[in-house]
Amino acid sequence: MRLSRYLLPVMKESPADAQIVSHKLMLRAGLVRQTAAGIYAWLPLGLKVLRNIERIVREEQDRSGAVELLMPTMQSAELWRQSGRYDAYGPEMLRITDRHDREMLFGPTNEEMVTALFRDAARSYRDLPRTLYHIQWKFRDEVRPRFGVMRGREFLMKDAYSFDMDEAGARHSYNRMFVAYLRTFARMGLRAIPMQADTGPIGGDLSHEFIVLAPTGESDVFYHSNWDAAAEPAEVDFDDAAALQAIVDGYTADYAATDEKRDPAAEAAAGDALRQSRGVEVGHIFYFGTKYSASMGLAVQGADGAPVHPHMGSYGIGVSRLVGAIIEASHDDRGIIWPDAVAPYAVGLINMRADDPACTAAADDLYKRLQAGGFEVLYDDRDERGGAKFATMDLIGVPWQIVIGPKGLEKGVVEVKRRATGEKLELSVEAAVARVAG
Repeated sequence: MRLSRYLLPVMKESPADAQIVSHKLMLRAGLVRQTAAGIYAWLPLGLKVLRNIERIVREEQDRSGAVELLMPTMQSAELWRQSGRYDAYGPEMLRITDRHDREMLFGPTNEEMVTALFRDAARSYRDLPRTLYHIQWKFRDEVRPRFGVMRGREFLMKDAYSFDMDEAGARHSYNRMFVAYLRTFARMGLRAIPMQADTGPIGGDLSHEFIVLAPTGESDVFYHSNWDAAAEPAEVDFDDAAALQAIVDGYTADYAATDEKRDPAAEAAAGDALRQSRGVEVGHIFYFGTKYSASMGLAVQGADGAPVHPHMGSYGIGVSRLVGAIIEASHDDRGIIWPDAVAPYAVGLINMRADDPACTAAADDLYKRLQAGGFEVLYDDRDERGGAKFATMDLIGVPWQIVIGPKGLEKGVVEVKRRATGEKLELSVEAAVARVAG
């Protein structure tokens, strides 16, 4: 993509109302713009990051055995009355009435709807287990939306829902998601620590939050120092219940808790190994038994012919929130440092002298060559001064920068810079392409 044809409204200064690093940098780098309190338009660069995160989430959901569908944003109030949550959920739920005086709501989550859909589709134990998921926009009317996409009112979420015949099966489904989440966040360059959590309005008796450590995070967290060297989860057979349980047991053996769930005895046992930091919640998983299946009349015929209320769980990932979380965990004083897997472009190509025919010809040729090699390239072909181009590329955080200028062309080299480390090398074009290819 040529920057001269792109929509990238970068800002030199942070808006006064932006309080945290991710909000400041998302506005300055032209990822989003606020359209109303807690509601954001995703501009082209931000949308590419959002889609990359969405792709990784989807791939790991599919790998775990979950099946994708798409549920609507608008839901009937009647469904929520069946579960008993319509009046209990609180003012965060946006309630509306259509022209026929039917009560509707903009969905903050989908337990009721997916239960109703499965109630109409499943008949016997042969239809279970199943895990269904979708990636859909949600709305929660936060009383004080703040911190940009980290606590907005409208947000993109992956929510999954499992249906099993008994508690043992449901816990296996829970473990599938637990491990899928570890893999998902690791692929994005994040270390997400699973911490026992309150179930809140979702309900149930088993829940974990996945917290990414970030100095500017919103929550105080406490954890054992073993988490500083935690390994990424290995490949696993998601149908192997014992192997999954072993992984979950391993990842929950060391102490980790949010401020609300602190355990003084466990912290005392950790001693000098206890660490305190701040973190950002990026995922939350729940097992809640038959709470929704029983209240909403979901029953299937068991192997003995008797009706059974399936055991259920729900599993959320804040897809749009992850954009902010990654920035909180990966930035410097010049701007964003995107991990390769979620970066909007792999390479930022800078033509230092757009008014120099030789530079332009060389940059155009390298641009075509990189594209032919499968790289996504943001090509700064604008007639701007070099300092502004460097500042823009550092701000938006593209992992690799390749700079073409007159002096380098005389020597037959281009400059290659790795954004994360600041390392710069002068290489031939062939070597530069090989370098960014890894």
